[in-house]
Amino acid sequence: MNLIIGIITVVACTMGGYVVEGGHLEVLIKAAPLEIVIMGGTAAGGFIIGNPNVVIKRTGKALGLLLKKNKYDKASYIELLCMMYQVFKLAKTKGLLVLEQHIENPHESSLFAQFPGFLHDHHAVDFFCDYLRLVTLGSDKPYELEALMDQELEVHHEEDHSAVAAVQNVADGMPAIGIVAAVLGVIHTMGSISEPPEVLGRLIGGALVGTFMGVWFAYGMIGPAGNSLNAILSANGKYLTAIKVGLLAHLQGFAPSVSIEYARKTLLSHVRPTFAEVEEATAALPPPST
Repeated sequence: MNLIIGIITVVACTMGGYVVEGGHLEVLIKAAPLEIVIMGGTAAGGFIIGNPNVVIKRTGKALGLLLKKNKYDKASYIELLCMMYQVFKLAKTKGLLVLEQHIENPHESSLFAQFPGFLHDHHAVDFFCDYLRLVTLGSDKPYELEALMDQELEVHHEEDHSAVAAVQNVADGMPAIGIVAAVLGVIHTMGSISEPPEVLGRLIGGALVGTFMGVWFAYGMIGPAGNSLNAILSANGKYLTAIKVGLLAHLQGFAPSVSIEYARKTLLSHVRPTFAEVEEATAALPPPST
């Protein structure tokens, strides 16, 4: 929604101001299609040249996030904290080995089935179950697991933000690509140098549209879209960070309620549930089943 509102605002204010000051939209309308072909094709070609296929696909998928509501809200985090509470409580009361049947087949687990939002997030499910599996296999030293988790989260961060870097590279290059389009327009104009001034004026004006559009797209649309994508991906990364902190607190022997409180503290303030909200939610949970 913010993307659409932002684009409408940019277009309306730019074109509205241009018309109010006496500008002629027909010059832009006539020149824009060819300029878009030149600039769009150059930007697309450079994007393909500069990025491997996996980054191209990842960028396309990531850009879809700009049109969707935030993946994780307060309810998502309450569900996550409740899920960890149930798992940690079961491990405390029945022992770690009882978790094996759940972590080996999480999508068939009656325990995880209580938390459909978590269960449909395959990255989170894999992350949580993989480290619980390591714990059941005997790797129970928190500092060693923390180092390993940090490495995995860093890889996840780099993969996500390769899409951000790809979008930002396009934004950085658009002003120069606009100059290329403008130079081509000037070359065309010089080929018509014998035309009367009014014709030359329209040709020169059309040529300058390339420079205008390059800067306009870079700083009014593509660059801000990259910044927004970066913010979304960084916020989404807090979901895995909360899992990491909760697991480590559990391994250090804390009670389930304390472990999830550690995890709660890592969340961004606008989606972080209060202590009372989490306490109320965990109190309403049924006894964890084996």
